[in-house]
Amino acid sequence: MFPKDRLTRFEVARIISARALQIEFGAPCFVNIKGNSIQKAKEEFKRKLIPLTVRRRLPNGEVIEVDLDKAIDNWLKEHGDV
Repeated sequence: MFPKDRLTRFEVARIISARALQIEFGAPCFVNIKGNSIQKAKEEFKRKLIPLTVRRRLPNGEVIEVDLDKAIDNWLKEHGDV
């Protein structure tokens, strides 16, 4: 019912903003590009270098962990860019 290999637009926004905040506060960045922390987080997303885990809590109490590599691949195929 809830796919483990898809991200909602809200999850993508949360992933990029959370990672940008981490970079802004001094976390190591996995891409070497010029730009602000949001641009760096977007590039990490495109390259599938985001060091985060997405867990969804379903209404029945079950917790699903999203396969982030496949989910990012699917997002980029469907939407083209971040």
